[in-house]
Amino acid sequence: MARARSDSPPLFEILERPDFSVETRAIARGQWPVAGMDEAGRGPLAGPVVAAAVVLDPKRIPAGLDDSKRLTGIQREELFSEILATALGVSMASVCAEGIDRSDIRKASLEAMRRSLCGLPLAPKLALADGRDVPPGLPCDCEALVKGDQRSQSIAAASIVAKVMRDRMMTGCGQTDTRYGFEIHMGYATARHRAAIDVHGAVARWHRVSFAPFRLADELQAGAANDDEFAL
Repeated sequence: MARARSDSPPLFEILERPDFSVETRAIARGQWPVAGMDEAGRGPLAGPVVAAAVVLDPKRIPAGLDDSKRLTGIQREELFSEILATALGVSMASVCAEGIDRSDIRKASLEAMRRSLCGLPLAPKLALADGRDVPPGLPCDCEALVKGDQRSQSIAAASIVAKVMRDRMMTGCGQTDTRYGFEIHMGYATARHRAAIDVHGAVARWHRVSFAPFRLADELQAGAANDDEFAL
C-alpha cells in the first residue's frame, strides 16, 4: 500500500546546519588536519571563480558558520574576520574569466579549489570539497560532499571566505569601470548588467565570452554571415 501523506503541513522549515561531525570522524581515523574547500562565482557573466580552503581550529570554531548564501553580507564579513583570526590555515585562489573561457566553468572551479588547497600553510591529510566532484591533482585524500556548505563547518567557512573575497574583487572592478555596476550585482546576469552589455559590449579579460549572451551573439553573427555568403 502507498504510504499515507500527512494533511498537516509543517509549521516551519527545518534547516540543516553545518557541524564538525565529518571532521571529528576524520580526526578519529588519524586524518588531521582536515581542510574544507568551496568556491564562489560559477554562474556570473563576469569576473573570476574564486575558491578557498580553510582548516578550522577545533577548539575555536566561530559561531554561526553556515552556507554563505544563507547569510547576509554583514554576517559574512563578520564571520570572515573571525575565520581569519581563529583558523589554523586559510588560503584563497582564483581562475580568471580568460581561464574559464579556455576550459569551462566546472574545470575552472575545480582548479581554483586545487590551488587554494595547495596554498595552505599546513599540509592537510584530508580535504572536504563542496559538491559532487573531487578536484584532480590534490596532494591528499578528498571527500566530495553534496551540499557540503550546509553539512560541514570547514566547508561553510571556505564558502564564506570565497564569497567575501570574490565580492571584494568585483567591487574593485566596479570602482575601476563604473559603466556596469559590478559592485552591485557582482557580475551576475541582472537586468542592469545585461543592459550595460547591450550598450557597451564585453570588457576584455573581465567578461566570460564563452557564456551566453556573448556566445549566442557570436553564433547569431556567424549564422548571419553564412546566410549572406549563400545569398551572393
